[in-house]
Amino acid sequence: MKRILVLHTGGTIAMKEDTLTGGVSPDVSNPLMDAPIHIEEDVELIVEDIFNLPSPHMTPNEMLQLKERIQLAHIGGVEGVVITHGTDTLEETAFFLDTTIGGQLPIVVTGAMRSSNEIGSDGLYNFESAIRVAKCPDAVNKGVLVVMNDEIHSARYVTKTHTTNIATFRTPTLGPIGLVTKHRIIFMQELLNSRQLDVDSVDGLFPIVKAYAGMTGELFNALADSQIDGLVIEALGAGNLPPQTIDPLKKLIARNIPVVLVSRCFNGIAEPVYDYPGGGIELQQLGIIFCNSINSQKARIKLLIAKNRGLPLPELTAFMEN
Repeated sequence: MKRILVLHTGGTIAMKEDTLTGGVSPDVSNPLMDAPIHIEEDVELIVEDIFNLPSPHMTPNEMLQLKERIQLAHIGGVEGVVITHGTDTLEETAFFLDTTIGGQLPIVVTGAMRSSNEIGSDGLYNFESAIRVAKCPDAVNKGVLVVMNDEIHSARYVTKTHTTNIATFRTPTLGPIGLVTKHRIIFMQELLNSRQLDVDSVDGLFPIVKAYAGMTGELFNALADSQIDGLVIEALGAGNLPPQTIDPLKKLIARNIPVVLVSRCFNGIAEPVYDYPGGGIELQQLGIIFCNSINSQKARIKLLIAKNRGLPLPELTAFMEN
């Protein structure tokens, strides 16, 4: 008998649509708690309604609670975990868990794009699919997985790409690492190993700033005078910024504030290629850290973890770059 811990956290998968107004909001009780699901006889579900939060209400504090609950369950003999979650911040929670506890046991995160009483609701099907993946022996040592719409994605790279479509979760450049079929769970890719850092706090202020044409230095000047603990920048193209931003960024770096750079592009990676004022080569020489394989919201989570672990700047830089 394989013991699977189910942690419900809220989100659209736990909501209902008002038939008069069309508004979608949390239900009094989670409809998944008593929904008829079809699971194999060799699975025992341990179900907990740990939160009932809309996805934008999730914070790193709740992510930390989930991590600690999973670690406790693992000690108690649980062999897999399924988390139901709102889709807006699902990728951040999944990435936090992947970066802190990684492949200790199969952890599968799922959600829904349509609430429980809407036509074509996808929640129950995604939930059942997630349970199937969590119990699959091949899911061991795959890190945290996101399962929706018959696809298995790595938490490391998956992102939400559409506001309403049920096929919203995509992995840029690489695609899904596996598929859920009627009778099988099929994994088709292996990921490179990544470093995990466990933490017991999630303190600090880590804003994200998106670069744009004609950007000047006022915003960075304001941040340099604030009490931020780190900064993530969505840079242009392969990793470039307008030259007017350079002097204010020097102030941040002089204060030993880690400045992490990713590309605002959907595909590809950021790397120091261009050698002109504001180009990637100058940015790297200034001490800006190129985080070349994840998006800004995940880079922020990774930076938060590194700072709360107390990594010195050289080790933090190496952690962010890989």
